[in-house]
Amino acid sequence: MNVNENIVWKKRSRLFEVWHNLKKNKVAVVCLFILIAVFLIAIFAPYIAPYPYDKQDYNAIFQPPSKEHLLGTDQLGRDILSRLIYGASQSLQLAVVSTAIASVIGIAIGAIAGYYGGWVDNLTMRFFDIYQSIPMFLLCVTLAAVMGPSLNNATLAIGISMIPGPARMMRASILSVREMEYVESARLINASNTHIILKYILPNSIAPLIVFTTMSMGMNMLAGSALSYIGLGAQPPMPEWGAMVSDVRNIMRDHGYLALYPGACIMIVVLAFNLLGDGLRDALDPRLKNT
Repeated sequence: MNVNENIVWKKRSRLFEVWHNLKKNKVAVVCLFILIAVFLIAIFAPYIAPYPYDKQDYNAIFQPPSKEHLLGTDQLGRDILSRLIYGASQSLQLAVVSTAIASVIGIAIGAIAGYYGGWVDNLTMRFFDIYQSIPMFLLCVTLAAVMGPSLNNATLAIGISMIPGPARMMRASILSVREMEYVESARLINASNTHIILKYILPNSIAPLIVFTTMSMGMNMLAGSALSYIGLGAQPPMPEWGAMVSDVRNIMRDHGYLALYPGACIMIVVLAFNLLGDGLRDALDPRLKNT
């Protein structure tokens, strides 16, 4: 077996080990399949939804559930089930893309601060201390308002606001591995700092980031739904789940079920992200290898 085959085998063995540990947590596995189902629904929404999300029928306003409309219709005669299906892609965009923005930038900054230390680390951490003194949601609202109300701007605002979290997490992970023997060996053979960070430090400190990122998706979805609710996220007729709750806030007393459906979707997906994160934390914990 050559070196490359050995590396591939070790990676597969590690993935199998993580999956084996994850399977012990039945709740986490159920949440994983729920999230996979939601992602598939979001991807294939145009083929699954029975009606276009913006199709209006003023002769079918506030219809109860029926064969034609399984969850009924809203105040404009739009099919609620279709809007929920299309809304999955918008809400997941808020969760996934904003988390990706925060993670990519935060991991890069945290890796540099943690590896180099000294004044670079001190300056970066003091900046994040000031950054995090501003309430996260207030910062999201301010950035979204400055950039203008839209789904993309709300996604970017959340991503920028969440950068300190993965940066601090990556820094803490790197501080625990940068003095390990394999890092010292790489320095002794004059490997570049970039090579050491990418080849040795990041792969061995990424596990906590995976858990943190998974849980952050749920929190970012809540933040995105809140921005849409106050009019700074998805704009009508875009069927984002938070925007769907906002659309019916004036008639919620008489037609509360219109807010219940998207609210339940948000709750289920956020809970699934959080419980999956708990399961991944246990699966990736090396102390559980022999349990």
